[in-house]
Amino acid sequence: MPRVVSPGIMPVPSTSTQNGPSRSASRSRPSSPSTATSALSLRDLARRAGVSHAAPAHHFKDRAGLLTAIAAEGYDLLATSLTEAPDLRERGVHYVRFAIAHPAHFQVMFQPDLYHRDDPDLLTAKSRTSAALRAGVEARSPSEDTDLMGVAAWSVAHGFATLLLSHNLERTTGDGDPEEVFRTLTGLTFRAS
Repeated sequence: MPRVVSPGIMPVPSTSTQNGPSRSASRSRPSSPSTATSALSLRDLARRAGVSHAAPAHHFKDRAGLLTAIAAEGYDLLATSLTEAPDLRERGVHYVRFAIAHPAHFQVMFQPDLYHRDDPDLLTAKSRTSAALRAGVEARSPSEDTDLMGVAAWSVAHGFATLLLSHNLERTTGDGDPEEVFRTLTGLTFRAS
């Protein structure tokens, strides 16, 4: 089977059919955040997959279509991960774990100018992610303003993950497990007063 490989694209076994590559975004997801969008070319993707140059365009229509599929897949993976966590702090840990495991998805997901914001699959996946976060917030603080608490929780997890991925926490975290560092951080930040 041909493998989809492009500069900055992680090689993944293709599920090509007679009509070209499958619609799965993971088949062509960028391998690192720094190459997530800069080196993405549908034509090069097709060449390396051994399909016609028109095949990816047929399935994704354009580069934004491919990035939309990557973002939707990322939100779907994140929602699944968040729902597996027992409480709000662990949802933050799962958020950080997701960012570490899927840095290219993470980068694309939070750059909405790159993709089709009104895509139904994307909107469904984003809604699932929001609901998973909201459930963790409501379970922790049902009487507080859950919208603001949700923004605070998301800000801490997203900020930590972003700083971690951009190597801005190396001196602070050292060789420590990022998940344990995040648990410690949230323990210090959200201590009962």
